[in-house]
Amino acid sequence: MRLRSLLFVPGDRPDRMQKALALSADALILDLEDAVALAEKPAARDSIATFLRSAERRAKLFVRVNALGSDLLEKDLASILDARPDALVLPKAEGSASVEALAALAPGVPIIPIATETPAAIFQLGSYAAVHSLLLGLTWGAEDLPAAIGATRSRNEDGSYTYPYEMLRALTLFAGHAAGAAVIETIYPALGDLEGLRRYAQRARSDGFTGMMAIHPSQLPVINQAFSPTQAEIEKAQAIVAAFEANPAKGVLQLDGQMIDAPHLRQARRILELATADSL
Repeated sequence: MRLRSLLFVPGDRPDRMQKALALSADALILDLEDAVALAEKPAARDSIATFLRSAERRAKLFVRVNALGSDLLEKDLASILDARPDALVLPKAEGSASVEALAALAPGVPIIPIATETPAAIFQLGSYAAVHSLLLGLTWGAEDLPAAIGATRSRNEDGSYTYPYEMLRALTLFAGHAAGAAVIETIYPALGDLEGLRRYAQRARSDGFTGMMAIHPSQLPVINQAFSPTQAEIEKAQAIVAAFEANPAKGVLQLDGQMIDAPHLRQARRILELATADSL
């Protein structure tokens, strides 16, 4: 499944859901949590369920439900499960136990935990590999945790993360890959700064993230481009694969004056897989 861009859409805005389908997002995250006021949640559940049943699925349709332990999650699931969401996004997840608890309530529906929103969650990041079969992806965020621990900020003046949150980003990256899941970069909140978003998304891909969440339609083209192989990358990957196919008995080769070996071949094949997915 191609998951370069995942766009949040408020669950109480059915007009935006329909418009979002015409955009270039690979997935929509229909939000029942933070984007919806408590009084509006019943109507939002109905709107999402109606949309899931009627929408042409040109993008994957995910739902961010409310957290485990709230009195809202069961109501969310009762409204939407019959409408067949493609996945559930779980806020305030605290490791494999949270995934198993949600899977017991929503059997067969893949889960994307938001893995860094509580202090206890940080110490469970390594546990997601144990529930890899229940996961579609893993993502993180730096909005809820600072409030939970009394921090005054998660970013420096230049927009970069302070050390504790940069550490969480890295831990989520490795936890997701250890679980064999898509690893989704968090949002870029500066809506008017598309150049900053471009740099941020390109860095995310170069670090090993496989996609990124978006909070505004204007961010989608930038994110999709950042997480799609360039023509130069495709051509280099083709050359690496061709070199090993021409020399099947060799484990190490030279290409354009550089040594290449098995890790380069795996990366080349991955790039070609992404390029094929982008062309579909």
